[in-house]
Amino acid sequence: MAATVAAAPVTPTETEPDRCVSEEESRGNEAEEESSQPTGPVTAVTHNRLSKLPLARIKALMKTDPDVSLASQESVFIIAKATELFVEMIAKDALVYAQQGKRKTLQRKDLDNAIEAIDEFAFLEGTLD
Repeated sequence: MAATVAAAPVTPTETEPDRCVSEEESRGNEAEEESSQPTGPVTAVTHNRLSKLPLARIKALMKTDPDVSLASQESVFIIAKATELFVEMIAKDALVYAQQGKRKTLQRKDLDNAIEAIDEFAFLEGTLD
């Protein structure tokens, strides 16, 4: 039987690409089923999107600037990602001040303290007034 298989010429057919696609789709469906199982409160949400902020809203905000006439999808994504990282960074720094006050909730005074104490946030001084 092995001789029969080896002797037959192998030629690509039109059904082979369909078979490959269906295998990829089945792998994708398996991955979706695995990711849909709750593994944690944040895990299911973070794997679905690369950006947590709404890109349409970011683009609308960018277009409010009179100097911006067009905004490519790449630039909108980069601005959204940079904004996420900035918010994460300032929130972590403000959390330190909240924990010093033995609180779990961030308050405005925690943000003010982080802005005053960290040189990287000096450009924000006076913006919360």
